[in-house]
Amino acid sequence: MKKRPFVKPPHKEKRRCKLPWEHPKPPSEDPQALKRISDIQNSPSYRLAEEDREFLFGEDTLPIRLQLDYLKADLTLQKHGIQKTIVVFGSTRIIEKQTALKRVGQVQQALQKDPDSVKLLKKLQISERILEKSKYYDIAREFGSLVGKSGEGFKDNRVALMTGGGPGIMEAANRGAYDVGAKSIGLNITLPHEQFPNPYITPELCFQFYYFAIRKMHFLKRACGLVVFPGGFGTMDELFETLTLIQTRKIAPVPIIFIGREYWKRVIDFEMLEIEGVIDVEDNELYWFADSADEAWEGLLQWHIENKTPLYT
Repeated sequence: MKKRPFVKPPHKEKRRCKLPWEHPKPPSEDPQALKRISDIQNSPSYRLAEEDREFLFGEDTLPIRLQLDYLKADLTLQKHGIQKTIVVFGSTRIIEKQTALKRVGQVQQALQKDPDSVKLLKKLQISERILEKSKYYDIAREFGSLVGKSGEGFKDNRVALMTGGGPGIMEAANRGAYDVGAKSIGLNITLPHEQFPNPYITPELCFQFYYFAIRKMHFLKRACGLVVFPGGFGTMDELFETLTLIQTRKIAPVPIIFIGREYWKRVIDFEMLEIEGVIDVEDNELYWFADSADEAWEGLLQWHIENKTPLYT
């Protein structure tokens, strides 16, 4: 035998000779063999677990799905160097002024044809209220810009703006960050009806969650501030969850800022809750009000100075 100084490395994937299991049992040995093999390969048990939708969406695999729903976003945020977030909540129905004006005009035109319509009169009243609240779209957009310009500039991702990824106030806040070239985050949720993320979220930082619970965890995991604009059920949901978690010290306190004194003092009577004895005096010290983006931003920064938790270290 010829002496070889070394053994030549084999191909990483291919073999020159096929292995026995690469050949199906020939029909000459068993005419039914190929059909039996096909039945086996088409059986649900033979599917790879990651490709078996029925298995993946079964009750027993819920813990795994929860973990995956959480892990994908978490690893991505780590990859982009995002350490803290400033979360903005608010109504999806608060729109830009020019759009709000157009909608008011459309209802007014409809009323000219049917001036006694109770339905149209109510619709006009609501559209005028939305027009009045369009100022909050501008404030949210300005606030998003302030967050985006903070730190060492738009390339500094340590503190990033986060929203629920939808239209209205969320769109405005993401748009403000987009205006100054900063990255921002959107956390969408799958719903029975079709929806779209707003167009101003950084594409690689827009996530879609299946479970509300996991989405809520990400809203608060890195949160160093919660800025709450006028909103409805969804806004209230996130707000009161956060207030309760801080009240009970389940999470460390973070600043909570209500934008729009007039709106919030009409919608929620916190002082009445205190007078009725269902919350303590100190619970009404967990938040404050602001009417402008600058006022909210300066208050947030001052809170962290007082708390000895500066946004940037």
